[in-house]
Amino acid sequence: MKKNPGNSRHYKPFFTRDYKSVTAPIPRPRRLQRGHLILMAAAVAVVGSLLSFFSLDASAYRRSSLTDTTTPVDSALPPPLVQTPPAAVPQTNVIQAAEHDWINETVGAGDSMAKIFARLGLTPAQLHTLMQQPEAHDYLRQLHPGQQLKLLVNQDQSVQALVLAINRFDSFALQRNGSDYIASSHHRNVETRINHAVATIDSSLYETGQRAGMSDALIMELANTFGWDIDFALDLRNGDHFAVVFEEHFLDGEKIDQGPILAAEFVSQGQVYRAVRYTDADGNSNYYTPEGISMRKAFLRTPVDFRRISSRFGNRHHPILNKMRLHKGVDYSAPVGTPIRAAGDGKIIFKGTKGGYGRTIIIQHGGTYSTLYAHMSAYKKGINSGSHVRQGQVIGYVGSSGLATGPHLHYEFRVNGVHRNPLTVKLPNAEPIPEKYLAAFLQQTQPILASLDAIKQQTSVALHNPQ
Repeated sequence: MKKNPGNSRHYKPFFTRDYKSVTAPIPRPRRLQRGHLILMAAAVAVVGSLLSFFSLDASAYRRSSLTDTTTPVDSALPPPLVQTPPAAVPQTNVIQAAEHDWINETVGAGDSMAKIFARLGLTPAQLHTLMQQPEAHDYLRQLHPGQQLKLLVNQDQSVQALVLAINRFDSFALQRNGSDYIASSHHRNVETRINHAVATIDSSLYETGQRAGMSDALIMELANTFGWDIDFALDLRNGDHFAVVFEEHFLDGEKIDQGPILAAEFVSQGQVYRAVRYTDADGNSNYYTPEGISMRKAFLRTPVDFRRISSRFGNRHHPILNKMRLHKGVDYSAPVGTPIRAAGDGKIIFKGTKGGYGRTIIIQHGGTYSTLYAHMSAYKKGINSGSHVRQGQVIGYVGSSGLATGPHLHYEFRVNGVHRNPLTVKLPNAEPIPEKYLAAFLQQTQPILASLDAIKQQTSVALHNPQ
């Protein structure tokens, strides 16, 4: 037989265990190829029929077992071969989580729903339908950067659900219901828990508070609460102690922020100070003694955060003038740029350069009191002569203008024009609880003060009860 040049390619069967190359050409007579094709076609037809039969039969079995979970095992067997398989179960319109993925989008600057839909390839018609739903226009019309938007999109690119996280606690949702949508708003409730801390001073207030498990914000609030009566830079001694009852806020079991101090007691050099938080009918909250006297004084004891007192009130040798001279205030050493705060509510009656004082501000507090702040590096923007300021408001910054050897605040306190020592002068109290609210005050604060007493009794720190 004459060799067919068209079949002279190398052939290596995949089913053989002999991995040596087969170099001889494989002759393929026309009659033998036709016979193979007929046999292969018949085999494929038979196998296909069998697979089709068993696939339909298995589907009928799965449908019968899923639609009746109470069917006995014996009756769940496949039906006889002569039985016609049941019709397919029609598909429902219920969203299957396994078939759809949430698309998460973070709203960026300048984003709108139209821009987000265009970015995701969703049609304006869908957006129009969503915006027509009740409340949707109010929530989706104006987005804010950082908000989280979730979309559940079907395979045909139709929106099945939308969730907009408005903030950490509130969200708005749209859920497809047939050809329409159902709108809903959701609010996550914050859980408030009461906690406490008790500690004895053995270093600074900050370090002691940290060891007691207090946050920085809580330590600062404790210092601010008693700051009118205790100078925490100068008055603290080892052995002083405190107890604090405070709130903590949780969301889904996770602490999200620090709540306010509800009640506290601080014992400094044997003197007992107590404070309790009271919120009046107008929603204003302040700290008072258990008798209803405001913890807040009309003046701050120190108007600046300082490193040390570099010069006290009284006669001293002036470091620049080189002679004895009455020092009419207190010098608080602090870095350049440290904020200086108004010691009390009042009106600025002087702002400018004042001889050796350098840059200076004088505040008049009513008809009796005035305060002076000198050697500033700069004034707070917007502060001018005639401006009214509130206690704690920043008025300027520490510097060394005028006759000064280094950056510090020179602070003076005057009563009826007479200089008094800012460290020892008795500061007037702010307004107490009005008589008409005293009964409500006592009713609101007595339970939390009782909790403070109970906490003290349960701890090993010996705190004194005020009588």
